[in-house]
Amino acid sequence: MTARQMVAVYGAYGHTGRFVVTQLVTRGFEPVLVGRDARKLAELAQDHPGLDTRPAGVEDPGALDRALTGVAAVVNCAGPFALTAAPVIEAALRAGVPYLDVAAEIEANADTFAHFAERAREAGAVVVPAMAFYGGLGDLLVTAAMGDWTEADEVHVAYGLNSWHPTPGTRLAGKVSAERRGGRRVRFTRGRLEYHGDELPTLKWPFPEPMGLRSVVGEFTMADVVTVPRHLAVPEVRTYMTTEAAGGVGSPDTPTPTAVDAHGRSGQTFLVDVVVRRGEAERGMVASGQDIYAVTAPLVVEAVARVLDGRVRCGGVASAGEIFDAPDFLRSLAPHITVAPRR
Repeated sequence: MTARQMVAVYGAYGHTGRFVVTQLVTRGFEPVLVGRDARKLAELAQDHPGLDTRPAGVEDPGALDRALTGVAAVVNCAGPFALTAAPVIEAALRAGVPYLDVAAEIEANADTFAHFAERAREAGAVVVPAMAFYGGLGDLLVTAAMGDWTEADEVHVAYGLNSWHPTPGTRLAGKVSAERRGGRRVRFTRGRLEYHGDELPTLKWPFPEPMGLRSVVGEFTMADVVTVPRHLAVPEVRTYMTTEAAGGVGSPDTPTPTAVDAHGRSGQTFLVDVVVRRGEAERGMVASGQDIYAVTAPLVVEAVARVLDGRVRCGGVASAGEIFDAPDFLRSLAPHITVAPRR
């Protein structure tokens, strides 16, 4: 990596975008602050003197082209990604730079694979969607757990969050996704996404200690159902969410995240428990840490660093576990995330 490479952050002044900007600076990159609102960009720049601000709306290709001039890569942190991903990817392709985003929206990620896979491959471009807590981390954990297995019968990803205070961006993305689904729910089964109107079951999940047995909402489907099956032969991918977190994100009265430390992180903690089954055999990985929004920053910035210095396994549109060496990537996340085999 060349020192002080410029990396554009679209949606830099958003909740997650701010964490990403700080992490880029910490890692020796020079963030370029990009977004629709010039005033918010200027306010953010006051906290980072010397950084360039480049206002650009996704409806203005010329402005996006100017925003990506001279950058080495672009990270899209602005949801809903159903509205922002395609225009920013188009701009990245025109600029000839890698694109990464932190999308948790299932359909938006599926669209990225469906609409850009061939073009990115032909252009020799790198596009990494869902390089975040949801979608990216789960995919890395599943890939590491699979090890030398080339296929499995089932993947289970259980999210042990002690709470979930959604950001305005999370709420807006959820609203857009719900509208796209016509109020239906989504699952990945028999090798494909299915939409349904069934009520979600409440189950018990045996998280590793110290969390232990907890109530979870079954089929609380997250972006892992897009990222994992893109490169792993698994017909069933199921995700679960602790009931307290599911209730928090679903309630209109839940407040936004509140910082509890000097890094701006909330007091939210997480434990991600991954189980992969093939026949009677079972493998697993566990990851834990603090604040799902804050921890997205080291995930996506580590991905930026690896893309720019060539530590990738493929090009085109690829998920985290497909394009990176999953065990090595997970080790690099310390001390932000603690990762260990499931016992």
